[in-house]
Amino acid sequence: MTTLFVKRLTVIDNSILSPSRGLVGESWQVDIELEGDLDYQGMVVDFGEVKRSIKRLIDEQFDHKLLVPAENRGLTVTEVPHGLHLTFITDDGRVIEHRSPRDAVRLIPCEQVVADRLAQIIGDYLSPQTPVNVSGVRVRLWPESASGAYYHYSHGLKHHYGNCQRIAHGHRSRLEILRSGQRDTSLEDDWAARWSDIYIGTRDDLIGTSERDGIPYYEFGYQSAHGQFGLTLPQAACYLIDTDSTVENIALHIARELKTAHPDDWFKVYAYEGVDKGAIGIA
Repeated sequence: MTTLFVKRLTVIDNSILSPSRGLVGESWQVDIELEGDLDYQGMVVDFGEVKRSIKRLIDEQFDHKLLVPAENRGLTVTEVPHGLHLTFITDDGRVIEHRSPRDAVRLIPCEQVVADRLAQIIGDYLSPQTPVNVSGVRVRLWPESASGAYYHYSHGLKHHYGNCQRIAHGHRSRLEILRSGQRDTSLEDDWAARWSDIYIGTRDDLIGTSERDGIPYYEFGYQSAHGQFGLTLPQAACYLIDTDSTVENIALHIARELKTAHPDDWFKVYAYEGVDKGAIGIA
């Protein structure tokens, strides 16, 4: 018996319904271990097969989805003709509604989605799909180490060709700001605090507003190639921009807002989208 391991096999970017925080964007790096007997090649599994097939299974089933704690008492799931309608009530009484095709959502059997439980779910899903000589699958999920500012955001990109068009997927993202060539950590901290657990919404996707128990809400919706999507969130958890919320537009938006506030300086903004990727905006 021996164990094969692959560090950072993939990164899964998703959003989570949290009873305490609401809609939370998250990015997890994925480590995997496969325990078993050696095959005729003298391997547990060929590394190429792990990186090809197992990575694909993880990405297809858990990446760019809304992860929902199926056993949380605040959740109501309703089948609709084109997918699922979710209503989620947070611990402090805020309401979140999400409407989408079924494949945009992954129901997780738990009361609260946390890394260890999700890792176990992923391992249990992969186990029966590995070669017969593999007797155990272990998965570890861990966030990127970030010594500086970072924020959790969710968004949807209706014009995207792939799964980014899902209206509630997200990222845990670092932020770096250069002010006239010098790193300004105070501005980084300010934007990270401003965008803590935020939904970055496109004004063109805003289809209405409402009020419930004195709390104002935004209602977003659009039709994309994957189907009809809708999302209702407290206005306090949203930040509206005039463009699609691509990371390129996010970087430019921050840079331009900073330039407006400080016209005598120039700004270079590194906005990350999850781990090790992002865009630079200059103003």
